[in-house]
Amino acid sequence: MTRIPSVGYDRVVRALRRDGWVVIRQRGSHIRLQKHTRTETLKLTVPAHRPIKRSTLAHILKQAQIELDRFLDLL
Repeated sequence: MTRIPSVGYDRVVRALRRDGWVVIRQRGSHIRLQKHTRTETLKLTVPAHRPIKRSTLAHILKQAQIELDRFLDLL
């Protein structure tokens, strides 16, 4: 199994935008993103930290319903 990388918030947001996520707003050090699917609207918050903790990134990917290998391809 591949280990979750330690990356900055800018690369994470860029990768999520490639997957169809839209930046809704930023308030302080938190960036809010949203994605519409057929059945629901997914929302998540990415902290503007460099780097984002691996455990935090794991939770973000789980909320975004993105597998780690897919995320690594988007980077």
